[in-house]
Amino acid sequence: QVQLVESGGGLVQAGGSLRLACAASGGTYTMAWFRQAPGKEREFVAVISRGGVSTSYADSLKGRFTVSRDNAKNTVYLQGNSLKPEDTAVYYCAATPSLGIAGLRRPSDFGFWGQGTQVTVSS
Repeated sequence: QVQLVESGGGLVQAGGSLRLACAASGGTYTMAWFRQAPGKEREFVAVISRGGVSTSYADSLKGRFTVSRDNAKNTVYLQGNSLKPEDTAVYYCAATPSLGIAGLRRPSDFGFWGQGTQVTVSS
């Protein structure tokens, strides 16, 4: 049974930074971060391979967000810098047993989800 628990959300001023964490149990998986703002569809942010060697980002977010993982701690991280009010959303981590990350950008590509953590960026 895969369990994912996000943490690290909160209120941050525009231009600030935040690091989210996702603690995983039940194995080592390819992991991703998505976000969902009120009234909008869930949006892909980043994906990272099982070993952490390969990563991919949403084009619009590349350069401001960094995904990483520490498999010794079974934890995946999302570092967000230069945050903007439009980054306000619930951030979710997700997992899939897929071996690679190619093409994994849709919510339907991931079978396991955390409960989400709220990030609010004030202007």
